[in-house]
Amino acid sequence: MAKLLWQPSEQRIRSSNMYRFLTRVNDTYSTRMTDYPELWQWSVDNLEAFWSIAWDFLDIKASRPYTKAVDHPEQMPGARFFTDSRLNFAENLLRYKDDRTALIFHGEDRVRRELTYAGLFDQVAQVASALKKQGIQKGDRVVGFIPNMPESVVAMLAATSLGAVWSSCSPDFGIKGVLDRFGQTRPRVLFTADGYFFKGKPHDSLEKIAGIVKEIPSIETTVVIPYVSDRPDIGEIPGAIRLDDFKDPGAVDIDFEQMEFDDPLYIMYSSGTTGLPKCMVQSIGGVLLHQKKELVLHTDLTREDTIFYFTTCGWMMWNWLVSSLSVGAGVVLFDGNPFHPEPDALWQMAEQEKITVFGTSAGYIEALKNAGVQPGKSFDLSRLKSVLSTGSPLSDDNFEYVYKAIKTDLQLASISGGSDLNGCFALGNPMGSVYTGELQCRGLGMKVYAYDETGTAVTDEQGELVCTAPFPSMPIFFWGDDDGSRYHSAYFDRFPGVWTHGDFVVVTRRGGVIMLGRSDATLNPGGVRIGTAEIYRRLDAMAEIEDSVVVGQPWNGDVRVILFVKMADGFDLDDALRDRIKNDIRANASPRHVPAKIIQCPDIPYTLNMKKVELAVKQMIQGKAVKNRDALKNPEALDFFGSVEALDT
Repeated sequence: MAKLLWQPSEQRIRSSNMYRFLTRVNDTYSTRMTDYPELWQWSVDNLEAFWSIAWDFLDIKASRPYTKAVDHPEQMPGARFFTDSRLNFAENLLRYKDDRTALIFHGEDRVRRELTYAGLFDQVAQVASALKKQGIQKGDRVVGFIPNMPESVVAMLAATSLGAVWSSCSPDFGIKGVLDRFGQTRPRVLFTADGYFFKGKPHDSLEKIAGIVKEIPSIETTVVIPYVSDRPDIGEIPGAIRLDDFKDPGAVDIDFEQMEFDDPLYIMYSSGTTGLPKCMVQSIGGVLLHQKKELVLHTDLTREDTIFYFTTCGWMMWNWLVSSLSVGAGVVLFDGNPFHPEPDALWQMAEQEKITVFGTSAGYIEALKNAGVQPGKSFDLSRLKSVLSTGSPLSDDNFEYVYKAIKTDLQLASISGGSDLNGCFALGNPMGSVYTGELQCRGLGMKVYAYDETGTAVTDEQGELVCTAPFPSMPIFFWGDDDGSRYHSAYFDRFPGVWTHGDFVVVTRRGGVIMLGRSDATLNPGGVRIGTAEIYRRLDAMAEIEDSVVVGQPWNGDVRVILFVKMADGFDLDDALRDRIKNDIRANASPRHVPAKIIQCPDIPYTLNMKKVELAVKQMIQGKAVKNRDALKNPEALDFFGSVEALDT
């Protein structure tokens, strides 16, 4: 039974952007809706009306109006949004040119920098002019192998102001991981830094950069940002130039290239642990409209807010965070280890910068709890109104930890979507209550359900997360997928005409969503599908266990559940703890969730975006090779799983 943790006050509800939007809909369409479930139902039943009024409410800046908000809404894929409109992504993010703070940067080396909206515009103008002189134009690819710093935002905005297509990786990617991504899309310009900081140490990137550039002949210019040294030696990098030498200091304005709604903006990448990453191309208007809807309505973001998300430039949450500039909010960027020099480092920053929206991963919240950090007792978080969490399901215990250790009066919005859509299917609702283990709502305009095996929508039952109507931020295509077959097989093979995302969920009667893990990692003991998240929730509450991964192993014509645990310091796995784990899972999940084997392991493998790689572990225990270890943050952790004798009995 989910526990009620928080309810917004009536004042908070009525002052929210969501309430203002509901009122606008009622006034415009003569409806009488009073709550979010009614608004969500209206939004998915009236797609064209919803996206049309959202365009106006969110104040999308366009040089030419649209003729139709949704054309062929019955087709998925195939629908088109805001036909004939013309706009520019960067222009929408640079609409403010005043002295209010746009970007605040905190580096792990304790350096702090601040850039106003006017200053940001000037920096973008100088880089855009330089790119234009390089011949960069609509459709060219410009990429960043770069820390999460102001220059990464400047480079992206400069490129997209010209109609170029942007993609990025964080500097902790290995050379092969970068080549697997940028090598597919043939960029002309690479923005990078000479290194980065992590755990108190500078890491030089110049040798890695030289190796990357030599393997991608399409790169004509490499723009190097001095970060770990004042004047890095770039002589070994073909076509390299320092940022200050590249910029055009005389540029004072930007000629924003006006683009179609469906022209390419970003190339996003799948994790690529089982082969080359998918290169998912997303549109200018789709990303802008979808992310601004989520920021303004679901996150209740305003110009008065300061928003932070702990992310790198290799995770979609960076793209999502940067779109906050379109609202005029202050955006806080952080580069480095969030536990350096102390586990509460980010909360010290939250107090200093008066952060109102603090975003992070479920893994960070778990690590914070395990470290015994009590941010609410140590820092002034009076301005904080929301905590956002994504990356993996947030356990019930960690829902409660946020309210006990951080702040009792705040909206905890666990959100879930993916790089595929550069946004969310389920997320926060500032008008709604928060319950343990439950995402507050399905997103407006997102016709999301849980489907059973027959393709029937079910409530309060486990099922596949599907979206049965088109949405504007669907990928427009996959790079190199000329006939569209990879695109179709990724989302539409299971249920024709219905987006199947690959998550196992429960949609509750009150409209919330419970995430149960990836459906491709779903366990099938006895032919009954069960989610891994229900097991992780039980383990997260055990102090003896630092981390875990659970997979299914084919066994005697069936599948048995195998649980690997990484023990916390000072603890070892013994039979007594095994029995306690099994009894707890049996009592609080189900007998089918009980592992057949519980095995201690030295470490748990994660992707560079900090997601557990259950599929890679499953491949290893079946004797299959994991083709792309460079997609992992700690690839050496996989080695243990290839030779576990206990799995032979």
